[in-house]
Amino acid sequence: MRLTVVGNPDNRRVALFRRAVREAGLPDPAVLPWARVLTGSAPPDADALVRVDSPGEDAEVDRLLRGAATPARHGELIGLADTYAGLVAGMGRVAAGGATLLNHPDDVTALCDKRRCHALLSAAGVPVPAALPPVEGYPQLRAAMAAAGWPRVFVKPAHGSSAAGVIALAVGPRRVQAVTPIEIAPDGLFNSLRLRRYDDEATVAALVDRLAPEGLHVEQWLPKAGLADRVVDLRVVVVAGRPTHAVVRAARGPLTNLHLGNARGDLDALRAAAGAESWAAAMRTCAQAAACFPRSLHVGVDLMFLVGWRRHAVAEVNAFGDLLPGVLTDGRDTYAEQVHALTSGRWDRWRAAAAARPDGVGPLAARPDAVVGTTTGQGHPAASGPTTTRRETVGCAP
Repeated sequence: MRLTVVGNPDNRRVALFRRAVREAGLPDPAVLPWARVLTGSAPPDADALVRVDSPGEDAEVDRLLRGAATPARHGELIGLADTYAGLVAGMGRVAAGGATLLNHPDDVTALCDKRRCHALLSAAGVPVPAALPPVEGYPQLRAAMAAAGWPRVFVKPAHGSSAAGVIALAVGPRRVQAVTPIEIAPDGLFNSLRLRRYDDEATVAALVDRLAPEGLHVEQWLPKAGLADRVVDLRVVVVAGRPTHAVVRAARGPLTNLHLGNARGDLDALRAAAGAESWAAAMRTCAQAAACFPRSLHVGVDLMFLVGWRRHAVAEVNAFGDLLPGVLTDGRDTYAEQVHALTSGRWDRWRAAAAARPDGVGPLAARPDAVVGTTTGQGHPAASGPTTTRRETVGCAP
């Protein structure tokens, strides 16, 4: 098995996958840097098996993806649509040599466009929050919310990630409030590790209008279930059709991303609160969501139980959503699990079963209760560094 990783060589994602490959007794994968892909390097050979990793967290790669003359400032929200276009083109270059990709360009293209991903999931019967028709600015957003009867929505950049540019918007008779990691500076918008609340409607309107040219996806804000004094949701990694690893994300506000200073919650407590039937149904939904992308070895599914624990919905599906440090199932982290799926033949069997179905969609997981999620550091706040630090966007990674 000859593996190649397309990624940023110094990124920990690449390092963790390479370690998993070596520990499985396989040769160390070749690494093709994203910077070389985007500057005309030859693609991997036809006999290569290629993992494409996130191009994020590298200022020069971001510049190349956007086709810009200069790098973005740290954390700057700029050129999200251009970054997406650069990613699509880059995936095409990687695939041009005929190699077998572990995440197919068509899947990545859909996963990194929230509007397309939502439409695919909805058409497949995956429970997702309802979405508004396309909006091109704040007045149209408010009109669409009023027509739908929705006082609360999530406004998401169509090509954002890591909660970059996301606005949790609540509208009342006399008050508007937006919760977001966006820092408004005189010379631009920046993604921050500290959540901010804006309640001046003119400011909120200007914020939405500045993001709108990049493309927006607007979903109904559904009430999440809670544990103790926090609301919770899950990141579930599905490998070759099977949910294998999960992390509980617990927050006191509407955005649960761990890098925003939120905590890892107790997976056993969440499973107990949901009950065996609801948990099994949620894992089947995660497998169903992954089956919409049967040519990708893994996806990361963001799943939320709703108040009462009897219902659930998929908030996001991520192309590069497998970075769950310290989470083990059967002694394997997410990267070792993917290598195991390759070496055991489970990946080949799942792809073959998916291809054999008339609709081309893969089968559900063989073990819907397979998430074990033994972790190190479970229940402790995620290390996020100083809350004033700005965070770079990372393509469509978690």
